[in-house]
This record gives sequence, structure tokens and C-alpha cells, in this order.
Amino acid sequence: MEKLYIAFVDTPGLFASMIRRVVNMNYVHIVLSLDKDLFEAYSVGRRHPSVPLISGFEREELDKVYHKFPKANYRISYIECTSKQKQAIAKQLRECYKNRFDYHYCTIGLPFLLMNKEFYQKNHYTCSSFAGRILEDNGIKLFDKHFSLITPRDFYDLNLPYIYEGPLEPLAKKYIDIKSIQCDIENFASQESLSEYYE
Repeated sequence: MEKLYIAFVDTPGLFASMIRRVVNMNYVHIVLSLDKDLFEAYSVGRRHPSVPLISGFEREELDKVYHKFPKANYRISYIECTSKQKQAIAKQLRECYKNRFDYHYCTIGLPFLLMNKEFYQKNHYTCSSFAGRILEDNGIKLFDKHFSLITPRDFYDLNLPYIYEGPLEPLAKKYIDIKSIQCDIENFASQESLSEYYE
């Protein structure tokens, strides 16, 4: 079996405090990741950590989140899936990222969520409804409700096993190290290609 990782995020701020009142817990945001280090992780949320009003589908970058929210806390849980399901989800997430500006945060759906009424506007999601939809599309149905009604609390109440809970800082530092190594590898490969070209 393979694993998919779901990160629960607790960040400060006015917008987060509003969501916190709705879900009635500290973790107000979730992220779907293909790896335990959240190096390839996606969600519907802020396009930039400093600008809460501009939201959509994005790849999470822990270094930027840490720069804006150094006191943030994370909990990294996981669910099991087949290799085929993980490959399909990875393909779908990467495709969504290529077309990320077609996806938006479902602000207009929040009143319906409060009233517990299904609502779907094409390509508009919350972080949790997007994760629920992606999983459901690939045969992983965790909830007996329409995906538009799924909240971070619903994921949390599944009591999923988790591998980390605590401050963002060590996660961000590891993320930065991985990013640096990847850049070094890419630079080395580029130099090798150039040297072969000029030989």
C-alpha cells in the first residue's frame, strides 16, 4: 500500500480566526501531499501567504508559509491507498496545478456550508472540499456527504494516524534543505548538458 498525506494547518490571522469559529478547532486549513515532507503538496488557499484575499489552487511552499507565519503549527496525518490510486491522484493534482488559475476559492459557498446545504460552483472549492473531491474521484470516499460540505474538522474527526504534530519551523527547515539539494542537482545537470554541447 502507498500513503497520501494530509497536513492540518494552524495559522494566526483574521481570516483564519473566522474559519476557526466555523470549524470549532485550531486547524483551519488542510493540504494534500504526495510525500511526508510536504515537498509536493497542494491545496486551495492563499496564492501568497501574505495576501489572504487572493486565493485559488496552489502548490504549498513551506519556506514562504514559515516566512509569513513562523509560529504556525502543523499536524501531518496519512491515509493508505493503492499505488494506482496514488499515481492517478498525483497526475490529477499536477494537471490542476498547470491550470491553477482556473481554480478559485469558493467564498460564495460558505453561507451554504453554514446552512449545511450542498453548493457547487464550477472549479470553486475550499481546501477541504477540494481534497475530498480529489480523493472521491479516485475511489477514496471518506465521508457520507457531498464534497462541498466537507470541512477540515471532518478530516480531523477521522482520527487518522499521524507522523508529526508541532511547530512549522523544523518542517520548513527540512523543506528548504530539500529545495536546495534539488536546485544543486538541476544546476549540475544543466552544466553537464552544456559541457556535452561544447565538446
